[in-house]
Amino acid sequence: MLCAANSAGPVLKAEIEYFSPDYVTARERFRNAAQSTGAASYALPLEAKGPGGVALTIDIAWLGNPRPQRALLQTSGLHGVEAFAGSAVQLHLLEHPPAIPADSALVLVHVLNPYGMAWLRRTNENNVDLNRNFLKQGEAWAGAPALYRHIDTLLNPASAPGFDLFHLRAAWLALRHGFHPLKQAVAEGQYEFPRGLFYGGSRLEAGPRLYLDWLARHLKDVGYLFALDVHTGLGEWGQETLIPEPGVGVTAAAGLSLALGRPLIETTRGGSVSYTIRGGMGGILPQTLPATRIDFLLQEIGTYPPLRVFYALREENRWHYYGNGDLQHAAKLRLREALFPASAVWRRQALERGITLAHAVVDRIFTKR
Repeated sequence: MLCAANSAGPVLKAEIEYFSPDYVTARERFRNAAQSTGAASYALPLEAKGPGGVALTIDIAWLGNPRPQRALLQTSGLHGVEAFAGSAVQLHLLEHPPAIPADSALVLVHVLNPYGMAWLRRTNENNVDLNRNFLKQGEAWAGAPALYRHIDTLLNPASAPGFDLFHLRAAWLALRHGFHPLKQAVAEGQYEFPRGLFYGGSRLEAGPRLYLDWLARHLKDVGYLFALDVHTGLGEWGQETLIPEPGVGVTAAAGLSLALGRPLIETTRGGSVSYTIRGGMGGILPQTLPATRIDFLLQEIGTYPPLRVFYALREENRWHYYGNGDLQHAAKLRLREALFPASAVWRRQALERGITLAHAVVDRIFTKR
């Protein structure tokens, strides 16, 4: 297994038993680990149901000071099917937590989009991409990039999965418009096509509302919060990409990079592997906790090339709307593989990346403040 041997960080061994096969197993293991370690536990119930009518909850474990001056808030599963890696990281952190200072707390939020994890979707029960759903006060729930509107029929065909020359058509669009402008237009977030990809919704969704209400109640007196949101899919295979939310952090990106000993990717710089988005979760945190100093990082663990990941998203969305949604269909299994590879090597790398970053925040930032 992986185990935290000392404050320098975790030691990697061969086993990867922290990964769960499905949402129900992951939740049960998280709850049991929280109970075993003496963590305070919370469950935020949702009305949406999983396969077989199973109840869905956002689960939270709190280790350390109940009234902390500083807190590390780590979240997983905002994008549903991406939750498998983040869940494994959180299970390990519960069993082998970092050395939390006396005035601090570690808060683990397990699967912010349980519907997506349970149904192998990136989106929630309303097809909302929850990392496009946190619009700030005064922002309109409307609009879509002009290029997205132009190519919607290619992105979101009204038919079941099937061969339609997608890769050739996508390559032609990339040549015509440029890869980075095309990527930005597609992934930025849109509010006009409810059955489309990267749909940000028409209102704050139930899960995000419950979560923000919980934060406002339980973390309002925290002086400094480091928020860390774990994702998969973007970047090189098994490597991490750390992305600060523009305009959110109290620490400049260069200072945060130096403190953590890791490079950060700023999405506002041209040619970035990432892109800017509307309605990101990190951007709403200062509004939710106005008295708290906040730093936020999105941690991506890379899987496959962007076109392969996007194709998997597209085909699963077609199956959801124009098939019967069966979890064993090739489109579901393709998306699961795209964002949660079966490779044991990848899983070990993902687990190590998640654990070492959490330890770095505690060891290299909390101990020096």
